[in-house]
Amino acid sequence: MLRVHFTADDIARVRVAAVPDPLWEIANSFQLLASPEDSPVFGQWRRLVRPLLGPADTLLTALLPPRGYSPDFLTPDRIGAPGLAGAIDTVLVTPRARLRVDLTRLARSPHRRRPLPDVRPLADGEPEALRRLGAALHGYHRRALAPFWPQIRAQVDADRADRARAALAGGVDGLLSGFSPALRWAPPVLEVDYPVERDVHLRGRGLVLQPSFFCTRRPVMLADPAADRAPVLVHPIEHTLGWVRGGGGGGGGEELGALLGRTRAAILEDVVTGRTTGELAERVGISGAAASQHTAVLRRAGLLLSVRRKRYVLHTITPAGLALLTGARASV
Repeated sequence: MLRVHFTADDIARVRVAAVPDPLWEIANSFQLLASPEDSPVFGQWRRLVRPLLGPADTLLTALLPPRGYSPDFLTPDRIGAPGLAGAIDTVLVTPRARLRVDLTRLARSPHRRRPLPDVRPLADGEPEALRRLGAALHGYHRRALAPFWPQIRAQVDADRADRARAALAGGVDGLLSGFSPALRWAPPVLEVDYPVERDVHLRGRGLVLQPSFFCTRRPVMLADPAADRAPVLVHPIEHTLGWVRGGGGGGGGEELGALLGRTRAAILEDVVTGRTTGELAERVGISGAAASQHTAVLRRAGLLLSVRRKRYVLHTITPAGLALLTGARASV
């Protein structure tokens, strides 16, 4: 059990990360590929990506086992280092003392089934070892994640929109309560099913809730977060089946042609902040059935994503939809 203890100051400093973190997605997805567990949500992605793995990924295989501890330095705080390149640069300037602590902890992990390969050059911060690590991270992201990043981003955006609605309706209590059953909010403690007993006292630093597309089993926190930074709790999101095929890319010419018209343009503008089918119908002035038809066309064109959330369907814009909308605004 993981217990995160809040003070009044921490409540005021809870925030949800705006975008998926490329380093957490690298770590979680690589572990998912190595795991014997299978899921229909990720089955097609695994079949597409597994044949692309090769000798260049040997180092990541050692550092990111499917179960147990993985080194904290692979998912660091990234203040002032947006994007993949900046994130990996942050990894590569990890102090030597941190490298040694994390890799020693990895070698002693009780979940390891075989001895850890020789990572002493990396633990010593040797330039060539760090270069190999950077190349491995970039290469894996390019092959396994970059082709699917628009879909990943769209699904994380949908989760963020859902969290924003919960926060608007119920404040931080509503936000944290909305994570049930993955997280249980019993003020002032947030409880998480965890493989070890652990208590984290925030002590005024607040908490960053980081949605992760490839976090599948349970939320996770760094084993040894920076003392001067807000701790990060990485949590799973809900997924839509068939995400590999749609949800982020553009659609065919016929579907895009069908977008011409005021109603669909109004719907596309309105779902930027996330709307339910009923809300769209009311705001645009059409029936619920008509709203469903219009969102279906937009969804097939890859311009919005529809995710069922208990009693309603939430529609959010995709990166392709946002690009189209931004381009249309710029041409006016």
